[in-house]
Amino acid sequence: MQVTIYHNPACGTSRNTLAMIRNAGIEPAIVDYLKTAPSRAELARMIADAGLTVRQAIREKGTPYAELGLGDPALSDEALIGAMLENPILINRPFVVSALGTRLARPSELVLDILPDSHKGPFSKEDGEAVIGADGKRLR
Repeated sequence: MQVTIYHNPACGTSRNTLAMIRNAGIEPAIVDYLKTAPSRAELARMIADAGLTVRQAIREKGTPYAELGLGDPALSDEALIGAMLENPILINRPFVVSALGTRLARPSELVLDILPDSHKGPFSKEDGEAVIGADGKRLR
């Protein structure tokens, strides 16, 4: 199965998501979106396919969100997407695209909704929280 993760290696949620994909026996295409931002069309499609609004897909914490005045409700989705492309740190992460759907994997276990049930064994997040049991099945 082809899976693509828009990844930030400095983000624990993104690292956990990548590890869950690999635990399912899949080596995904990894896009370091801070270095290689998606196109406008790709970003808009991921947001729509994930069932999100543009505002739900924008990251505020640790970004220039406030400095850029992006909280202004008068700003259009196009303006917000433009800001996200100019400042990729504003793109919430990690987005994951598979044949089974697209998710903003926050929390990271949301990625399990779009992966095959092919886990290679138990999985726990970096903080020790168990997500997949010894039987390879999702715990929650």
